[in-house]
Amino acid sequence: MGTKRENGSLYTRIEHKVATVEFGHPASNSFVAELLDRLTNELDKLSENREISVIVLKSEGDRAFCAGASFDELMAISNLEEGKVFFSGFANVINAMRKCKKIIVGRVQGKTVGGGVGLASACDYVFASENAAIRLSELSIGIAPLVIAPAVERKIGKTALAELSLSPTEWKNAYWAKEKGLFAKVFGSLKDLDKELEFFTQKLSTYNPDALTEWKKILWEGTDHWDKLLTERAEVTGTLVLSDFTKNALSKFKK
Repeated sequence: MGTKRENGSLYTRIEHKVATVEFGHPASNSFVAELLDRLTNELDKLSENREISVIVLKSEGDRAFCAGASFDELMAISNLEEGKVFFSGFANVINAMRKCKKIIVGRVQGKTVGGGVGLASACDYVFASENAAIRLSELSIGIAPLVIAPAVERKIGKTALAELSLSPTEWKNAYWAKEKGLFAKVFGSLKDLDKELEFFTQKLSTYNPDALTEWKKILWEGTDHWDKLLTERAEVTGTLVLSDFTKNALSKFKK
């Protein structure tokens, strides 16, 4: 059973040097601002934890991995400051994942939209089920995937980013995402996925933690400017969400 909490839930379990961070929200594991803040803080804390060397990022249940930003909170944004703060939530999580000293392995069990695609892209390695279709729906509601674009582009390249984002109502299947480099492995069942995920993370956790940290820095080379870049992008998105076009699109979508 998934969480019933309106602000979502976040749990961390640590076993054999692997920290499993699980987030959940009753609305298809979407993110409210408070949950984004909690996830950022948790990743910052785990980054400094000498007892672990690998983080698994997963969400509740066996259906959607993440439906992106909370619809209710998007609709409630009434001024630029609120908009900037809300979209900075995703910017902060992606930057926390990027700067985290631990390797982050994503477990994507189902459909993933918008900010959820950004989260998957900011993982260092992703296991997915064949139900893990992805979509960047932002343009269809009057905004653009500005904050997450650098993370997604880093994984799949600009051409695939264009293909994904310019067809905002079309689902791309898990094998498309694997072919483009977003997913490392795709499995026919969650049982197989979890078995392989455990084997992979256990093996990874036996390697020299300092070597993993140094190697992660290399994997993320050239992204030091993202603190500033993603915050600027959050501000632009905050402006877009206030437009009449977006307000109308959101209320139609809600209905």
